[in-house]
Formats: sequence, C-alpha cells, structure tokens
Amino acid sequence: MSEARFKSAVQKFLPEHSIDYCYSLWVEYGFTFKIKNKRASKLGDYRYDPKLKLHTITVNNDLNPYSFLITYIHEVAHLITFNEYKRTVKPHGQEWKNNFKKLMLPVMSNHIFPDNVLRKLAQYLKNPKASSCNDHQLMRALQEHDENRSGVSLSEISTGQLFRFRKRIFRKETLRRTRYVCCEMKTKRKYLISKAAEVEPVRESA
Repeated sequence: MSEARFKSAVQKFLPEHSIDYCYSLWVEYGFTFKIKNKRASKLGDYRYDPKLKLHTITVNNDLNPYSFLITYIHEVAHLITFNEYKRTVKPHGQEWKNNFKKLMLPVMSNHIFPDNVLRKLAQYLKNPKASSCNDHQLMRALQEHDENRSGVSLSEISTGQLFRFRKRIFRKETLRRTRYVCCEMKTKRKYLISKAAEVEPVRESA
C-alpha cells in the first residue's frame, strides 16, 4: 500500500493531525492494517502469524476519531512488545504499558484531542488498563464525541432500572469495581457488565 492509499483509507477515521504519525508507525513496524466492521467483543486487535511472519492490526470502523487513534496506538504497542519480548510477558503488563505511553506522547496535544478527552487521557496514561473502556472517566469523555450515539452508559441509569444491551433486557444491580452486576430478565442469570457500556433504558410496564 502506498502512502497516498494509506492516508486516503484512514482520513475519515483519524483526527487530521494524527494521520502522518500513524502512517510513520505503519512504515516503521511493517504491519498489515485492516479496518473492520463493529465487533461487540473488542475495539481492535493485534495478531502475529508465525508461518507467514505477518503482523496484522485491526480497528473497528464505528469508533469516533479519538477512540480510533487510541485503539490504533494500543495495538501498535502490542506489536512492539511482541517484537521485544515475544510471549514471555503479560499482554497488558508493564512492558506494554511503557510502550503504549511512549507511543502516545507525540499525539498528546490539543491539535489532536479536545480538551475534555486530553485531560482524562493524561490521567489514564499514568497506569493504562487493558482497554480504554475500563477507564470510566475516559470512556465518558470519548462517548461525548460519538456522532451516532443512541443510548447512555450503564453508569448513567439508576440502580434497579431495566435496560437493553445486545438485544437482551437486564436489570441493573450492584457495582463491583468497574462493572455492574446485572440480572437478565428472561433467564434470571447474573452478568457483569462494564459501567461504561452503552445501553438503552427500558420503561417497565404499569
């Protein structure tokens, strides 16, 4: 893929002033990059094929530009960590955290992120979690920039309220760290759902 083709492919997904940097990472680390349709289980991923000696990074196409950029760099940090340590370290251990923070530094600017996201992102980078979704404050700040947001985050609805999530109806119960215990109404089974998950409130019948 040429420089022009790469930049054309990502220009509607990334903040404008981050495109050159993302291109430079793609050139330096030589990975295949794919933009995927929405996946409920992940925002992006990194994979290595030992037979083909091929690094592949994917990012979901439904993310707003700021979430897309963070996810892209998150996955490049996995690639670098793999190159350095192979599979001898934890996927989101200190080695990955150090690489992720280092890669994020060049884009920590108001030219790229809006102020509300930049402030929460700076706090998140002090000790990055496995997913930005696990940092409630950063997730809320990022969600403010979702153009097609149709629901609310689970933390925004009241305890005991019904909501729809992935085509199923749940009742919100107690908080356990970053996730709520929720009861699926049809089966009465309990599930842990991220407090930053986007849900649709449901009114109870009178």
